[in-house]
Amino acid sequence: MQAIVLNGFGDAGQFRQTELPTPTYKENELLIEIKATAFNPIDYQMRQGRRESQHMHSPVLGRELAGIVVAAGAQTKGFLPGDKVIAAAGSKGSNGTYATHIVLNYLMVAPLPAALPFTTATAIPSAGLTAWQTFQRMHAQAEEFLFLTGGAGAVGSFLIKLLKAHGSHQLFTAAGNEQSKAALETLGLPATHILDYRQPNLTQRLLDASGQRHFDWGIDIAGGTISETAAEVIGLNKGYADITFLGTPRTRELLFDKGAHVLNISNYAYAVANHLSWYGQNLRELVTLLNNGVITPPAVQVVGRLSADTVRQAHIMMENNQTYGRKLVMTME
Repeated sequence: MQAIVLNGFGDAGQFRQTELPTPTYKENELLIEIKATAFNPIDYQMRQGRRESQHMHSPVLGRELAGIVVAAGAQTKGFLPGDKVIAAAGSKGSNGTYATHIVLNYLMVAPLPAALPFTTATAIPSAGLTAWQTFQRMHAQAEEFLFLTGGAGAVGSFLIKLLKAHGSHQLFTAAGNEQSKAALETLGLPATHILDYRQPNLTQRLLDASGQRHFDWGIDIAGGTISETAAEVIGLNKGYADITFLGTPRTRELLFDKGAHVLNISNYAYAVANHLSWYGQNLRELVTLLNNGVITPPAVQVVGRLSADTVRQAHIMMENNQTYGRKLVMTME
């Protein structure tokens, strides 16, 4: 199979294309021909050698896919060769998804949403599962005020759709360019609920926008200093969803001083616990919502075909915050 491998931790120039043996599958696994894969911020964080790189077991990065089942092990259920599927492989596959093939436990796989092309469907698993887990564990009430960092990103967009579909409308976020602001307005957020994080006094401006009401939830999808803002604007004993594990020491101090209840959102936790069926089951729930029109699929940008240049370009765009509310995708042909 063809694959893009990481030569070593460092900048985006560390990738090269090579031929690798097609992985062999076990009785409970599927061999999948990947048709498209999407890029995630965790990809470049792993490339840089940050904490997420501890989960690597292959020099091939990439965590989600849309493709076709080539072969099914004797103990798999519900899948046949030729089936179109999606999956969030994480670090549980034979290799990452910057490749033409992967072997994966069938419990982590779900059918492709109806009528969606591979290039759109591949953008669903990672961001969708992260947003779905956040939504389910928050139990947000319709009247609550919520502030999301990184609302225009893939996870933020998915979460906004889920929250709005279930009655939440007091949703506030921040954006740093007109393209991201436009993408957020397309999701139904009023312009007054989208603040420019490049301008000073973001915390005060958020409280002004909410009518001086402190927020019931801060949801950090970006990390860094804006996580401090998410902690500053919530009230006493309110909620904070940490999706990045990239908050600052001051963020943690603020949350402790407010007695906040913190949700650590980690899709990888289910893999560590070997609870692999969580992935397939929850993907199927998301697919049902998509098929029924409750939520819409993410906006995507196809960066290019399988090549080291495509991977390098996508990583640079993610690092420079140039995705503008779209999920970056690579096709295999």
